Amino acid sequence: MNKIVNVSGVSLNYQAKNGEIQAISDISMDIFEGEFVSIVGPSGCGKSTLLSIICGLLPPSGGAVYIAGEPVRGPSPLIGFMPQKDHLFPWRTVYENVRLGLDIRREFTPETAAYLDRLLETYGLFEFRDKYPSQLSGGMRQRVALIRTLATRPALLLLDEPFSSLDYQTRLSVSEDIYHIIKREGKTALMVTHDISEAICVSDRIAVLTRRPATLRAMHCIRFDLPENSPMARREAPEFRTYFNQIWKELDRNDG
Repeated sequence: MNKIVNVSGVSLNYQAKNGEIQAISDISMDIFEGEFVSIVGPSGCGKSTLLSIICGLLPPSGGAVYIAGEPVRGPSPLIGFMPQKDHLFPWRTVYENVRLGLDIRREFTPETAAYLDRLLETYGLFEFRDKYPSQLSGGMRQRVALIRTLATRPALLLLDEPFSSLDYQTRLSVSEDIYHIIKREGKTALMVTHDISEAICVSDRIAVLTRRPATLRAMHCIRFDLPENSPMARREAPEFRTYFNQIWKELDRNDG
């Protein structure tokens, strides 16, 4: 299995009014091709900060990040980023929104147009291609945002609490959709979430961070013996509670 991400001894310090603060301390982890890995940790511990370092938006104070063997020194075309909000442009149609990244890179060709059409058809959005974001449900908007991210064929998807703006019922439905799309397309994904249940339902592994300065407390391999390994099926499996209780106890510890 090919290694897509190598986070090697990453630390981050920043200046505050009362002096230098260490946000992240010596975090190392690997992510392999086709994996879905989630990062959980106490509120304010630096989960999204770590994601920003991995995608090249923040330089680390120490250590390094490699994507497909290449050092990250800034935003990379190998990475697709899906933030908390869908950030769809209201004046652009669904189709104009999903081709945005290709337009920016000047990569909109007959080949990429055919790929976009396949994605829209496969995931139930082709008939809405001429609609505007205001005409879509919250769940459909998130699917559009994911297809926009997939359009440039990144090696790695980074998801920063992608369901946090949705109500609970919609979150369940959308997390199911997003999980199946990512798995069907064979993508490697790294997601930050504060929701333990959500992480267990979609992840192959879960990284648990400590309080600030964040270190890697544990890495859990998530395995379910299920005929249909879907997020909803996982919620009803006996293993779910075991994983939840174990990760909850780790997050509830006060030591660093």
